[in-house]
This record gives sequence, C-alpha cells and structure tokens, in this order.
Amino acid sequence: MKIGAIADTHDNLAAISAALKYLQEQNVETILHAGDYCAPFALKRLLQTRIPFEGIYGNCDGEREGLAKLLPSLMNGPRHLELGGVKICVTHDRTRLQHEVFEASDILLFAHTHEPLVERHEGRLVINPGECGGWMTGRCTVAIIDTDTLTADIKEVYKQARS
Repeated sequence: MKIGAIADTHDNLAAISAALKYLQEQNVETILHAGDYCAPFALKRLLQTRIPFEGIYGNCDGEREGLAKLLPSLMNGPRHLELGGVKICVTHDRTRLQHEVFEASDILLFAHTHEPLVERHEGRLVINPGECGGWMTGRCTVAIIDTDTLTADIKEVYKQARS
C-alpha cells in the first residue's frame, strides 16, 4: 500500500495544491497529515480529493472547532492506525511521545521540526515528511510510504518564494 504523508501545511494553498497533485500522480491510497493545517480553509483544500484522508492536530491549529467540523475524525496525537498490514503511529511532536507508544508501532510519522527525515530506529521506520507549507525552508516536501517494503521517499513538490 502506498500512503502519502504530509505535515506543516500552514495555510499555504499553492503548496497544498502541488502536494495533492503529486500524491494523486503517485496513486497513494490514503493521505496522513501530522498536524499544523492552521485554519479550516487549508484543511478544506486538503479534503478536495477522492483519496481517503486522516490526520491529527498540531501545535499551530488554533481553529480546532472549524477543523473538526470539516474532519470529525481529527484528534490530538498520538493516533494509531493500521494500514496495509502495518501499525502506524501519527504524532506531531516526537519529543512528547512515550517510548511504549513508539514500540507499539511499525512506523512513526511525525512533524513539528519542518525537517524531512527517513530513518530506522529500533527496527521501526521513522518519518518526518518535512514542511509542506515551505514558509521556513522554502521547500514543500511530502513523503510516500510503501507499507509492503516498509520504506519511504521524500519528494520536493513545490518551491516557496522566500523574502
């Protein structure tokens, strides 16, 4: 199963559109968002695809009531899902995750640092798709997770102009 991983979109509609286009081209079966949509209009754009979508809140999601109206399954992390036969834990801030929660998963998807990362830690696949919004680094990145091979690749899908 191919999963699209995205995070830290921070209301950047142009970057969100580029990310969705890329994820659709890659034929992902689900999109997971590790938090920081910011406002409901950004989440609304993310939901304008036929690809199933799940996510958690991040630390910059101030309009939680509006976000929850658009995606009732939205919740605080960590969130546990089983997709493609693997256990996935989605959290925003990895430093707040209890070790037992980490141990119970095959894949940890996190965000918050805005830095893309794919590594193995204690036999688990650990992924930060980086920032989709591009406000901090100027790069809009997403990850494609393959649950069959337990691998992930990060792709830059948009260049954000920085002043």
